[in-house]
Formats: sequence, structure tokens, C-alpha cells
Amino acid sequence: MEILQLLSERKFAALKPLVAAMNATDLAEIFEKIENEQDVPVLFRILPKDLAAETFVEMDGELKEQLIKALNDKELRAVMDELFLDDTVDLIEEMPAVVVKRVLAQSDKKTREYINLILQYPKDSAGSVMTIEFVSLRKDMTVEQAFERIRKTAIDKETIYTCYVTDQTKRLLGLVTAKDLLLAEKDALLGDIMNENVIYAHTSDDKEDVARKIADYGFLALPIVDKEMRLVGIVTVDDAMTVLEEENTEDFEKIAAVVPTDKPYLKTNAWRICVNRLPWLLILLVSATFSGLIISANEATLNMPIYGIVLTACMPMLMGTGGNAGSQASAMIIRGIALDEVRFSDFWRVVWKELRVSVLLGGILSVACFLKTLFLDGLYAVQNGALVALVISVSMFATVLFAKLIGAVLPLLAKKCKLDPAVVASPFITTLVDVLSLTIYCAFAVWFLGGI
Repeated sequence: MEILQLLSERKFAALKPLVAAMNATDLAEIFEKIENEQDVPVLFRILPKDLAAETFVEMDGELKEQLIKALNDKELRAVMDELFLDDTVDLIEEMPAVVVKRVLAQSDKKTREYINLILQYPKDSAGSVMTIEFVSLRKDMTVEQAFERIRKTAIDKETIYTCYVTDQTKRLLGLVTAKDLLLAEKDALLGDIMNENVIYAHTSDDKEDVARKIADYGFLALPIVDKEMRLVGIVTVDDAMTVLEEENTEDFEKIAAVVPTDKPYLKTNAWRICVNRLPWLLILLVSATFSGLIISANEATLNMPIYGIVLTACMPMLMGTGGNAGSQASAMIIRGIALDEVRFSDFWRVVWKELRVSVLLGGILSVACFLKTLFLDGLYAVQNGALVALVISVSMFATVLFAKLIGAVLPLLAKKCKLDPAVVASPFITTLVDVLSLTIYCAFAVWFLGGI
């Protein structure tokens, strides 16, 4: 890459205009590729002040920490002055205490007060991800006065497209967009042109719900109010996207029976990955012993001459099909819950729908299973072979039926109990279905074949 080549050759005169014209996100990726740690602060010092702060925000936590340690107090203060407040709060939350102490020391008193205020909100609340850097106007202002205020204050605000109208006590009255102001007469009052039907959220609302609200309505920002309806901050679309990405990543990790981690995979050491995965695997190992107990209890049936070999060979097929069927249903329901498309009040509608789906799928799969075991496995040539094929196919139908219902119902019950639906997804569902499928299978085998 040309930039890394120029950096290694110390051709700073050619490097400076090149990086100055780049995007902060692309620059952050270039910093990730620098092999010599000593070159990181060198390249950072070449960047223009505004671009340096934007690039700093886009870096991962490890690189930020490395850079903070390399910068002197004056340089660090310059970076802190350019950061938006919510970015500073994010930085403090992810840095070690010794680094946080230095960051706070380079922040002014007012910034430290706002940081302490935001850090008091619960971790998963809207208050923890909001920024206080927004434009507030008064309803008795004219459009011309509003523009004048925007010009004076906009340089320190994270967004100016949407401006919020408040009274003297900071109660939220309405909002006006830049488009509203541009199209209105200069002497028009904001109280006459503002939109009073404002969609907002409270500081205590879940940040994921706020992020989804922003996504659903296509907002660039959402106002956050306290219990007295006073405007205390806004959540911007970029922060909402970050929240959704983090929540989706966490859900996927839980579905895969992995303890969530805040570090990228390639930057997490092997021991940490082992520790994150081990607890769930140990739990599933213990729970899987029930499958062994069921097999042991029905050993006589499964060891029947001729038929026992076929019955034992079909176990993985039944357990695998049941597990996959349950996981399919749970994945759809968890997604529906996450998007607020499915709620606990829809419990019986979900059961009825999955019951119909499972009957259709179970019927098709059981017929296919019957034909497969009868002809491909050669049971047609064995005495009572059709009866054995019937046992396997009926077990398949029942397994798919119950697996689908379990996969759909467990996430809803977990949500009702205020648990994370993702936690009860694939691992627990698969284990439950394995036990259930073996129980059904052995019961049908004893019932139909016990007298042979």
C-alpha cells in the first residue's frame, strides 16, 4: 500500500496531502495494518486535527489505548477537545482505569460533569448512549434567529439537520428540520412551523428498543427525555447502528452457546475463547447424559436380532433432524422477538402456525424416511421390515412435531420470564429434542416390535 510505503520511507511531505484527503474509516483500517507500533503516533500526528479525531473514533479499543499512551498531554487534550461527548463516554467505558484517569485529566470541567452524568445511567439504557450535543431552539424565535443560533452553536453539535424546540425549563415542545427552516419565511415563528407530534424515548428505555425505533422510522436522531419530559439528549443514527450491531453479535454468540465478548475474534487469545465456550459445553455435556440413560434403559429393544442394527443406525438421523427442526423454529421466533414482530401475546398463534408447519414437514419427512429405510436400507427383504420402517418414520413425524413446538415456545417463555431468548436457543433446544426423540423412538420400538 502506498501510504504504508511512504510512511516506512519517512516521506512525510508526500504522505501528508494523501492522508488528508482520505476518509476516517479508511484511515482507521490503515492504522490497523501498521506493523511497527512506533509508526502509529507518527502517522496520527500528520493528520489534520479534525480528521485525527474522527479517525480516532473509528479505531478499535486496543489501538486507541496504544495511541493514548504514545501521545503527550497537549496532543491528547487536542484530540479530546475534538471528540463528541458520546464518543468520549464510549472511550472511557472501554479503557483501563489508568488510561481513563489520563483522559479525564485532559478534559475540561464541564465535559467531566457531563461524562459523570451519562455514566450514571444503566449500561443498556438510552441514557448511556445518548449525546447532549444537539441544537435547541425556542418557539418564539423567528426562522432568521434560529439560523443565527445554529451558526453560533453548530460547530460543537453532532447533528444540526434536526433541531429541537424547548421551553425555558427544557421541556420538549416540538422539532424543526433544516428543510423546514430553509423553506419557511425569515420572519416565521418556529412555534407556527414546528412539528409538535414528536416521537421520543426516555432515558431509562432499553437502548436496543431506541435503536430499532430509529431504524423503523428512518430518523437521523431520536430525542431522549427524562420523567418530566425535559430534553436531556439525543441518540444519533450512527450510535443506533453500533448498538444493533453489538446486540446482533451478542445474540449470535449466545445462540452458538458462547459467552459474549467485546473483542474481535482475531484479537481474542485462545485461552479467553476457551473460557467463553467451556461453561455451555460442560452444561450440555451433563445434559447429554440423559440421552445415554434412555439408550441404556432400552438396550434390550435396541439389541434385537437384525432389527436392532437398523434401529441403532437410525438414531443419528432422528436426533439430527429433530435438532435442526427445533433450531429452525427458534431462529425465526427469536428474530421475530428481536424485531418486535412476535410477542408473548401471540403465543397461541405461534403454536397454531408451527403445529401446521410441523404436520406438513413431519408428514413429508416421515414418508421419505419410510421409503428410504424400506428400499435403500433393504428392509423390504427382511421379515417384518415394513413394520420397522413404520416405527422409524412415525418416530420421525413425532420428533419433528415436538421439536418445532419446543423451538417456537421456549424463546417466548424465556422472554416472558425476562430472560434472553437467545440463551435458550440452539444448545438447550437441541438437547431437549435429543432426549425427546430418543424417548419417542424407544417407546414406539417397544410398542410395535416388543412382541416380535
